[in-house]
Amino acid sequence: MAHVASLSAVGSRLSRLPLPRLASSLAAFPAASISAPGLASSRHNERVSRRAFARMAPAVTASAAAPRVAAEAGPSVPVADLLAAAEAAANKGAAVIMAALDKPRDITYKGATDLVTNTDRESEAAVVAEILRRFPSHLLLGEEGGVTGDASSPFLWCVDPLDGTTNFAHGYPSFATSVAVLFRGKPVAACVVEFAGGPHCWVTRTFTASAGGGAFCNGHRIHASTTDKVERALLVTGFGYEHDAAWAANIDLFKHFTDVSRGVRRLGAAAVDMCHVALGVVDAFWEFRLKPWDMAAGVLIAEEAGARVTCMDGGDFSVFDRSVLITNGPLHHQMLATIAPTTMALIADGFDFSHWLKPADYESDV
Repeated sequence: MAHVASLSAVGSRLSRLPLPRLASSLAAFPAASISAPGLASSRHNERVSRRAFARMAPAVTASAAAPRVAAEAGPSVPVADLLAAAEAAANKGAAVIMAALDKPRDITYKGATDLVTNTDRESEAAVVAEILRRFPSHLLLGEEGGVTGDASSPFLWCVDPLDGTTNFAHGYPSFATSVAVLFRGKPVAACVVEFAGGPHCWVTRTFTASAGGGAFCNGHRIHASTTDKVERALLVTGFGYEHDAAWAANIDLFKHFTDVSRGVRRLGAAAVDMCHVALGVVDAFWEFRLKPWDMAAGVLIAEEAGARVTCMDGGDFSVFDRSVLITNGPLHHQMLATIAPTTMALIADGFDFSHWLKPADYESDV
């Protein structure tokens, strides 16, 4: 893993953080790196980092509860109407995908291995058309279509028409359509339609959530697990297309948690991973460099199911952040004891974890 640098190397970033995030980030950063910055062994620094976090973080978490990811202020549009629109739009997109399954794919590439299909574009068009039919003045952020609509609107729809395109292209479950609406930057309603099964026996299940209204799968209330020890946990993570420092750091995290847990899965669809935490079939998920459309629906569904959501340095999370850690709650501190020092080491080395892909002129509370 990356060597943990001195606290001064990240001082400028820490000074810009809100107080709860500053406190949690300081707790995550190893005290040993201040008193002994010349330690030769980065592995030794990592061990000291985890011990320092274990000592310091409980006082932080006891003094300041993490704020909710979901919107708390009441939007001008009834939440029930927003949720109905999210579910209808996600089902429109999912219908396009279902019609394309077990048929030849028309595949092009955004990058060397980052592919896109006509189904991605057609699904997004169906989702967007349904949203605009109901709310023509709202702002949209789609994976394929980018930003459209009125930036003065407090409502921003985040659309991933086909999360897990590579899985879809190979006929490998799982993948999903993911739709969420933000009110002033915070999720208020969400729907994820997950595809499971396999060739010639495809099935779907639908996850929904609204701020303060709980999380559901096919209409049944769902809850995160109660697992309280990492060694008894089943975990899930993901890897982006850029094989950079964050990718390498996550390979190390993957190895570590594979050694100490019941296993780490890599399904290839972040929205599905988050819904699986909400469903209680896995106990935690983390990943670097996800986009708002990857996370907006899944984080709300997970939080409404009782999960805890932060950034990977332990700080407060928004859908415009570049890292996310979602756990069932009891495991959060234990996961952060390893993940936070690794993340802070990346920050100290200059890795950019500022907000990204937030539409210009969109006013929010994050």
